[in-house]
Amino acid sequence: MKLKLIFKKWRVIFLVVALAIMLFALRPNPYAEGVAINSVLRDSAAHMAGIQSPKAGTMPMNKEIITSINNVPIRNMEDYGAVIAPLQIGDDVQIRTNKGIYRLEVQEDIVEITTNKTEEVNITETVLVNKTIDGNITQVEENVTRTEERPITITESRGVEDIGLGVSNAPTSNLRKGLDLQGGTRVLLKPAEPVDDDTLNLIIDSLTERLNVYGISDVTVLLVKTSPDIIGGGESYILVEIAGVTEQEVKDLIGSQGKFEAKVANQTVFRGGGQDITYVCRTGTCSGIDPNVGCQGQPGNYQCGFYFTITLSQAAAQRQADATANLDVEVSEGGSRQLSEPLVLYLDDQEVDRLNIAADLKGRAVTDISISGAGAAPNEADAARDALKNMKTLQTILITGSLPVKLNIARIDTVSPQLGAQFVNNALLLGVLAILVVISVLVISYRRLILAFPIATIALSEVILILGMASIIGWNIDLAAIAGIIVAIGTGVDDQIVIADETLRGARNEAQYQWKDKLKRAFFIIFTAYFTTMVAMTPLLFAGAGLLKGFALTTMLGVTIGVLITRPAFAALVEVLIKE
Repeated sequence: MKLKLIFKKWRVIFLVVALAIMLFALRPNPYAEGVAINSVLRDSAAHMAGIQSPKAGTMPMNKEIITSINNVPIRNMEDYGAVIAPLQIGDDVQIRTNKGIYRLEVQEDIVEITTNKTEEVNITETVLVNKTIDGNITQVEENVTRTEERPITITESRGVEDIGLGVSNAPTSNLRKGLDLQGGTRVLLKPAEPVDDDTLNLIIDSLTERLNVYGISDVTVLLVKTSPDIIGGGESYILVEIAGVTEQEVKDLIGSQGKFEAKVANQTVFRGGGQDITYVCRTGTCSGIDPNVGCQGQPGNYQCGFYFTITLSQAAAQRQADATANLDVEVSEGGSRQLSEPLVLYLDDQEVDRLNIAADLKGRAVTDISISGAGAAPNEADAARDALKNMKTLQTILITGSLPVKLNIARIDTVSPQLGAQFVNNALLLGVLAILVVISVLVISYRRLILAFPIATIALSEVILILGMASIIGWNIDLAAIAGIIVAIGTGVDDQIVIADETLRGARNEAQYQWKDKLKRAFFIIFTAYFTTMVAMTPLLFAGAGLLKGFALTTMLGVTIGVLITRPAFAALVEVLIKE
């Protein structure tokens, strides 16, 4: 009878619906087997076989899972390591995943190392020059040789380490594990000279773009500032966290990025950075949604155009003029006139975009040019957002040829997931013991064993709701987040004690309005504590350190879920189980 009364309460129904949504978002599967593909190194055997890195933001349960290698079942990382370790150069490997079958050949792991030494390299280019022949000025081709200083690059073989895959045990839910729980490398970078916040944000965009282009999707790049009140404080750092990779891989990734080239007909016309690109517009006066194109389409298929201007050096403009002088002019389906060859953008020898060249730029040494593109989505608002996102990405690529300032590695740490896993197990055990102790105290104080059911139910519900919301918003669960969850659950149990204490004292034989008055007094105390907690956590969100921000955000999320969903449901449970 009481069970029917419980599920007639709208606050309980709301809690059940919220739990169902969060469980759907989490997609828990404790029996998952295999290893998940987290990253694919460029030009590795796996990359050439067609295996793709997961895109940034991919839900863990949507990642590609390796189920067998050479028909040997792969259940976990131990099985994967046992199969990969004996591989030799030239061995054929068949990898079966939940999305297909790949065949590859193990290749020697050769890396290029750029030294501090330079050498003079003679570069021969074909250019058009004006010559007077029989009294007439005629353009003729001439080979011109110029000398350029280039760093000396040597190759080094590191033997067979793996096949180019970064993997981890198959995820058991959509929770994203932070560096503390998953393992990986944390690098603290410090600018070699003082820079402003705009430059720091530009560096962060550049590093993130570079790492994503390289094939690493599970990466975090944050701006960290020390407090000006401490000795040596007030300094800015860039924190790079990459889960599931080694310290040497991080050094190679950060150290090897930076080569940007734009080519026309396989001829380099300008390179990224200050030498060839002197300015990239990122303000609203010379970038944004293209007013000449705007947004066009119909429901289900909208496209919005964007534009921004860049400024080339005079030498780069002349190279572009020489490269486009002999190109043909073509007319597109939309009627626009463009050159037969596009402007192809490369980042570390990997193509990242292609841009059409307007016909009026043929053979002209123009320094100020406009670059355009588009974004698409089912509706106009999302298409505009997609266009602006694509514009920002392209702007970042054009600027990432060379960072504004040199970055020094202030600290680099390899984080083992073992300590984090031990902390999680201890936290779960202590959490269960704490709830049992609280239940025991309440049962002894009020002599009502039935109180154990709502307290345990609400505590478990809060954990599910917090984790489900974290998976939806893409928040990483690390040690700081776990600490925040513990604080939120502890606050929830404290609020349950307040509700129980206010409603149980003399609740028997009281009128309905007196019962409601007691709940009002309880929730006045709860909301006062809630706002106090929110005010206390707010400064930590802007403290700059990632751990403090994670702790504050998780705590605020947890107590908000408790006040809006679980506390009212607990009051309804108490009302039915005790008063009725």
